[in-house]
Amino acid sequence: MGLGRIAVALASAAATGAVEGATQRLTKEQREPFERVNHRGEPVTLLEGPIAVLGALSGVAGDTATHPRVRAAALLAGSVSGAVGAYDDLLGTTQAKGFKGHLSALRRGEVTSGAIKILGVGVAALGAAALLPRKTTGVARVVDVVADTALIAGTANLTNLLDLRPGRALKAVTLLSAPAVLAKGPAAAVAGAAVAVAPADLDERSMLGDCGANGLGAMAGTALASALPRPLRLLALAGVIALNAASEKVSFTKVIAGNPTLDRIDQWGRRPR
Repeated sequence: MGLGRIAVALASAAATGAVEGATQRLTKEQREPFERVNHRGEPVTLLEGPIAVLGALSGVAGDTATHPRVRAAALLAGSVSGAVGAYDDLLGTTQAKGFKGHLSALRRGEVTSGAIKILGVGVAALGAAALLPRKTTGVARVVDVVADTALIAGTANLTNLLDLRPGRALKAVTLLSAPAVLAKGPAAAVAGAAVAVAPADLDERSMLGDCGANGLGAMAGTALASALPRPLRLLALAGVIALNAASEKVSFTKVIAGNPTLDRIDQWGRRPR
């Protein structure tokens, strides 16, 4: 990673730490809406999500070496996806689950918080994809915008699907950002924020929630869309679509637990089972 990318990552991590320090001054009543119970039945806070997203957004905003349109795309994708994720965290219900569940509810005339989130993430992804600078024109440009919209939205959703065990979503979003870290773009800021909140997440004191997972995932998707050549973007899109589709049929947690290599990676840094 070049010195510029390191500086952006450190700035993002520092901003994340500053926000986390500020949230520690919240009263118990102010923290209560963000309290949840994790897979062990222990209390955790969802404040990690807004903290990570704000830290990453700060890193992106301050990265003057990156093309202004790329920065604008990442800021749009991260802020809107994080906001609708926060809405689902705080006001959402569990009457429908998964993409298919929310679409089925819509067909019955029920507008779920998850459906609002899907729409918000999709619109943000489309706006971000349209903002990205391109050399293509005409039909080729339209195809690129559609593909990048799917990549950004799909990455946001995939990151959220992985936020079921400590550190899993953060490892995924860092891995997804890795191919784009060396390029000028938002990947370094996303990685910096993810690393900054990882200790609390792995120690099971906090979790990303929909706000953090959707926000960081959308920015990671934007990083891929802005940095990868078309063949690699399409390859990444195919993988993201396949994993999102698989989540409707299988449990990622069971698949990971049943594979020694994936399970070993999943356990890195976590408390003993």
